[in-house]
Amino acid sequence: AVEVIGAGISGNKVPDLQKRLDRDVISKKPTIVFIYIGINDVWHSESGRGTSKEHFASGLKDIIQRIRDAGAKVVLCTASVIGEKHDGSNKLDKMLDEYCDVSRAVAAETKVQLLDLRKAFLAHLQAANKENKEAGILTSDRVHLNAAGNRFVANQMLAALGAEQLGPDK
Repeated sequence: AVEVIGAGISGNKVPDLQKRLDRDVISKKPTIVFIYIGINDVWHSESGRGTSKEHFASGLKDIIQRIRDAGAKVVLCTASVIGEKHDGSNKLDKMLDEYCDVSRAVAAETKVQLLDLRKAFLAHLQAANKENKEAGILTSDRVHLNAAGNRFVANQMLAALGAEQLGPDK
């Protein structure tokens, strides 16, 4: 028996998660925590409300340490997409890749399991988005996951745990 508790809040960035981590995550006494954050840290930079790479890295390290101190295993995910074009032509691809590199480095430094959603999304989109569309494959609007995107992420997470993936009817 597994209970999945989603603690994501639309629009949140790493500093927001740091502020609510105890209440929304640690208080639930989790055994495994997937940290899937970073899209808003990059996306909100367009309006001057993003998170610097330095604060992104230090915030991730703080979150990981606090979760570990609570006795839970951590799986750190890279951010996925801000636009579904697979050829690097989405406006924020370069910056998103830089932040994903920060996540990869933090995972290596802290020795937590990495789930490279960025890499998985790009590989899937290379195969499934032959028209190089901006949205509609795994997202509804370039950022927010549609049903196929949610299933894709769920299956990536299940695979990271060595569990059976969801079929098309689940």
